[in-house]
Amino acid sequence: MKKAAADSGTQANPPPSDVKIVRTCVDLLEPGDGSAQYYKKDLKNLPAGISSGAMYRDIAKIAWPSFVEFMLAQLASMADMMMVGRLGNQAIAAVGLATQPRMLLATLFMSMNVGTTAMIARCRGAGDRDRARLFLRQALLMAAIFSLVSSVVGYFGAEWMIRFMGTSAARAETVLAGTQYMQVQMIGFATMGITATITAALRAVGDSKTAMRYNIVSNVVNVMFNFLLIEGRLGFPRLEVLGASLATVLGQLAALVMAVYTITRKRRYLHVSIRDDFRPRWEPLREIFNIGIPAMLEQLVMRAGMIIYARIVNSIGDIAQSTHQICINILSMSFMTGQAVAVSSTSLVGQCLGKRRPDMSHNYARRSQTLSLIVAMVIAAFFVFFGKFTVGLYLDSADPHYAVILEEGAKVLLLVALIQPLQSSQFVLAGALRGAGDTKATALITLITILGVRPLVAALTVNQLGLGLLGAWGAMVCDQTVRSTLIMLRYKRGKWMYMAKAHPTVKAAQS
Repeated sequence: MKKAAADSGTQANPPPSDVKIVRTCVDLLEPGDGSAQYYKKDLKNLPAGISSGAMYRDIAKIAWPSFVEFMLAQLASMADMMMVGRLGNQAIAAVGLATQPRMLLATLFMSMNVGTTAMIARCRGAGDRDRARLFLRQALLMAAIFSLVSSVVGYFGAEWMIRFMGTSAARAETVLAGTQYMQVQMIGFATMGITATITAALRAVGDSKTAMRYNIVSNVVNVMFNFLLIEGRLGFPRLEVLGASLATVLGQLAALVMAVYTITRKRRYLHVSIRDDFRPRWEPLREIFNIGIPAMLEQLVMRAGMIIYARIVNSIGDIAQSTHQICINILSMSFMTGQAVAVSSTSLVGQCLGKRRPDMSHNYARRSQTLSLIVAMVIAAFFVFFGKFTVGLYLDSADPHYAVILEEGAKVLLLVALIQPLQSSQFVLAGALRGAGDTKATALITLITILGVRPLVAALTVNQLGLGLLGAWGAMVCDQTVRSTLIMLRYKRGKWMYMAKAHPTVKAAQS
């Protein structure tokens, strides 16, 4: 009886009434058979008892805590960069050199979180809490192993990676500071990996508030220790770039403690205990790998493309590299709304597919896209009118290169404004595709754009045409334009709607 109920999309093993759960319109949906077609009229012709306003509220309910979390995390990152920036452009360059290698190493476990989110979201939609908890345990096991392996590789290979990123243009002092920064990051790598997996699982069931809370604490701890350790205040040693890295790790440790405490509480929908079975189970691991491995290939390709692109930028010199790092930091801030709404899109699309309702997945995805686009236009206008002011926040007016970095950075932000509308749609629709498990397509699109379009155009504009930093950012505009167009075309084909049906995963726990 349990198996039949799960296959039809009904509540196979609903949680007890005292378990905390985020409820949305998905809970009101009648289960489907996975074959529902979608047309443009479906955006208005909704099921009985469900309104467009209620769906927008569902999106906002999940998105706003993620937005606050992302925004505060980025503000903390901005504070990092601003505090490090007071040490000079060489310190900014050192932190920048460590960024791409660190993100590359994180790919191994972060990409598997895409599979974790998709599978737990489908279980939530089908009402199979036991299986959702099983996926969480397997995901935590993978995160612990993968992050520990990455940390060992990163720690002992830090200097080589920094030298590789720096090219001949990097000074010896910059390489040394970047190496120290990265080695400290690697010491705390496992804390980030496990916390990220818990966060992905919580978002899958719509619980983005919890992740927001512990990440706020993490950011506060980070900024507080930045203040104490970078310049050595209140009796703490002056550690400069090393202090900034240590502050980040301490913040991540605080988040880990709170995240683990959260999932060990019995009233939580996703609950684990030390008495649970954490042994590897091939069936759920295979389901996560089916989605996570293409996502990992996508991330590896992305990081390889970013490293090639960063080396081209770094070859221009320390001043251009410092300007680039400041603008990348600001660009990341503009991602926040799109990424937050993409969290909603991934969760709600996955939950609807868990109920075999691809028509409602489409409805949620398109409303998420509309909401994100409106905010993107506001952000674009801000960069046009206040770009120079924003870049100036990162600089010390006494820096001899102040005027050059300010002018060049303001010009780059005009290009950032140009890509905002496309970028917002790309985030949301890619999130919908990942929620459906369509990660192979996004991996191929990333291969074409970030490993093909961006570095090739950057090499042409920087090395051949001599356009410097503006040429490099023009390459990014080309990349984003092509990538956004391909993502939208892939979404419109509608093949993603049947991924869950082709690879059935929502089953009742074995009795």
